[in-house]
Amino acid sequence: MTEAILQDERTTMRSLRSCPVISTARVVLRPHRLTDADAIAQSLSDFAVARMLARIPQPYDRQDGLDWLQMQLSGTLPGWNLAITTGDDVHIGVVGLELRGPHWHLGYWLNRFYWGKGLMTEAVAAILDRALRRMPDVEIHSGVFADNPASLTIQQKLGFRIIGCGELFNLSRNAMVTHIETRLTSADFRRP
Repeated sequence: MTEAILQDERTTMRSLRSCPVISTARVVLRPHRLTDADAIAQSLSDFAVARMLARIPQPYDRQDGLDWLQMQLSGTLPGWNLAITTGDDVHIGVVGLELRGPHWHLGYWLNRFYWGKGLMTEAVAAILDRALRRMPDVEIHSGVFADNPASLTIQQKLGFRIIGCGELFNLSRNAMVTHIETRLTSADFRRP
């Protein structure tokens, strides 16, 4: 029995190893490159973006971006962290699925100048669609800080359900912040 559980976990982890390129009507999700470091640093040095993410230090600079990219490009982490680009291939954000303990977690951010255009909903839907086709039996966890209703709207539009509320440390704010926990099953996923 234990061997069967371990084999299932190894299969699940392998199923998101190779990072795909996913194209939609308006965005292309692609693997990261070291040359994305400047664009990442520019976006995450903006406190309006960083304050909505739990693990982003402030200030955030190019070396922080390079350090993160080197981990992503090492090939040792299960999951996908894809660059969000538009037709010009300029890095404008990230959408990713990573294995934390026994659960897959969705995370995302977008450069502030692209907010309010529906691009993040399109990017999140695309990665979820691809991942849930590969792993139809998994639940995907996520969450938002309570003062980020736009992000919660994206998740609810795609079928995420609120499963709890608590406090989570936010590095850029250097404070505990109210955090809404969400979860998505394959059966609840709504493609826009």
